[in-house]
Amino acid sequence: METEASILALAALAQSTRLEAFRLLVRHEPGGLPAGEISNHLAIPANTLSSHLGVLTRAGLIRSERRSRSIIYRADLDRFRELVLFLLKDCCEGRADLCQPLLAELAPCRP
Repeated sequence: METEASILALAALAQSTRLEAFRLLVRHEPGGLPAGEISNHLAIPANTLSSHLGVLTRAGLIRSERRSRSIIYRADLDRFRELVLFLLKDCCEGRADLCQPLLAELAPCRP
């Protein structure tokens, strides 16, 4: 991941509604959620949500697909993985002993 792309993604997540929307979509992978359900979960108006989803989409963190009459939003976990790896790539300048606590906390996330 390039520096500019990571800045765009981090900026998109640096707002509470967008962060909560992204986290909600991560929890609903792989099926995703329609915009109306996201709006209900977050208790925000549809037009406000649309703006936030647009920011997350432009940052590459979510994507949408049309299913019948609904638009389903999904977290782009590959892009999120790229962002996390970009942030951790040179973790502690290669000192495994310093990175180990972080990796141990991430371990329950792995299948």
